[in-house]
Amino acid sequence: QVQLVESGGGSVQAGGSLRLSCAASGYTYSRDCMGWFRQAPGKEREGVGTIDSDGTTSYADSVKGGFTISEDNAKNTLYLRMNSLKPEDTAMYYCAADRGLRCWYDTPPADFGYWGQGTQVTVSS
Repeated sequence: QVQLVESGGGSVQAGGSLRLSCAASGYTYSRDCMGWFRQAPGKEREGVGTIDSDGTTSYADSVKGGFTISEDNAKNTLYLRMNSLKPEDTAMYYCAADRGLRCWYDTPPADFGYWGQGTQVTVSS
């Protein structure tokens, strides 16, 4: 059974940093496309970025330069480092996984079959 568990969310002031983690179990993590998504209240879930099985990353324009996706295959863990956070980054953040799909930040969330429960990030001004 595939399981994704996010952690690392919290409340920070604008300009601060957080690192989210997504621990994966139940499948061969290294052969998947992994993605980070976020959803703010009243808004649709949007892609933040992805990392493909070959290490290729992609980022939404809104986070490019401030967010970095990385992974530790030995630990089956995906990370999202978020620097220079802004109030508009406030959202529930989710990790997702699947294989055999176009692995890019604008890939529709519905294309991902496996999801974590989310972790809340709140950025105050």
